[in-house]
Amino acid sequence: MKLLFLFGDAAVGKMTVGQELMKITDLRLFHNHMTIEPVIEIFGYFNGDVIGKLREVIFEEFAKSGNYGMIFTFMWAFDQQSEWDYVKHVAGIFEANNAKVYYAELCAPQSVRLERNATANRLKHKPSKRDIRISEDRLKMHNEKYRFVSHDGEVPFENYIKIDNTNLSPEVAAKIIKERFNFG
Repeated sequence: MKLLFLFGDAAVGKMTVGQELMKITDLRLFHNHMTIEPVIEIFGYFNGDVIGKLREVIFEEFAKSGNYGMIFTFMWAFDQQSEWDYVKHVAGIFEANNAKVYYAELCAPQSVRLERNATANRLKHKPSKRDIRISEDRLKMHNEKYRFVSHDGEVPFENYIKIDNTNLSPEVAAKIIKERFNFG
């Protein structure tokens, strides 16, 4: 069993790279909006507690499933200790089931991410992003409030790669991750 944390700032391409990585490996994709969107649909608003509980069940059950592995995409606020604690917690669920954990960070400048914010694939899978103005404002606000790009040497894990995917296709970024970690 393997767990790949695929993280980066808003609209950097996590889901799209994850989709491409799923095509060329036996990893399954669990992008963060797979829990966000149904909760918004049901409750009419973002409910972080419910989203967290749903994810917890998925992590626990998947870690026991016998599947090859999971790609989990999310935004990691490096300046928030609670985010470090969350990553440790999720990794622990998988490690308790003898999984190996990997970390891949994607980064690109805000100007590139604002362009990617309105791509057809993103809007298809993330209905809450379809009001582009609100989505852009949220992206900018989060960038002012939190730091979603690691400093050099900050991520201490052995199985870690940081990719500037500004000028890379999702297919190329996925291939880099696959080859770096020797995913099957």
